[in-house]
Amino acid sequence: MNRRTALFAPLALALPAVLAGRPALADKLSLNTLSNYLNGLSTVETDFTQINSDGSVSTGKLFIRRPGRVRFQYAPPDRSLVLASGGTVAIFDGKSKASPEQYPLRRTPLNLILAQNINLAQARMVIGHKEDGTSTRVTAQDPEHPEYGTIELVFTANPVELRQWVITDDLGQKTTVILGEMKKGGKLGDSTFSISTEISRRKG
Repeated sequence: MNRRTALFAPLALALPAVLAGRPALADKLSLNTLSNYLNGLSTVETDFTQINSDGSVSTGKLFIRRPGRVRFQYAPPDRSLVLASGGTVAIFDGKSKASPEQYPLRRTPLNLILAQNINLAQARMVIGHKEDGTSTRVTAQDPEHPEYGTIELVFTANPVELRQWVITDDLGQKTTVILGEMKKGGKLGDSTFSISTEISRRKG
């Protein structure tokens, strides 16, 4: 499976069943509130479920260290790995020791939530902002490069929490990533996200 297609690309899904009993929100969360929430995320550890553009499902562990670092560690039988650090995304095939496919992080919509300073109120960044009865959904793009695709972020309130994102990539393919319970503020070392370290480990 092509990890670029699978990760950096949405399929419209309901939120997990855990949210089923939540009351409807009175108002949609403001862009400033959501920007402040995202800027307050330093490190995140969580399980994730990914629904790919072909309908297949993957699971694994997600690690984020803002700015600019992410690790998608896919569970067996997949065993693929996606790392982002130093402005580069690397996609490792779980069944091969071949060098990873690499490309600039700035070319994926995920870059928008890994940025040093997130401002969803920036001109031409948000192209959709609505409340659907259980969540606030914000669709954003790089205002300078809308051709890179979009990311739809899904938040719940009380307290504000990011629950999932849905990415449409530059090829028009879509992927949903549903987040589990997030562990925030822990220590995640550089090696967790190091592309060169992972290349060396696999070759060794």
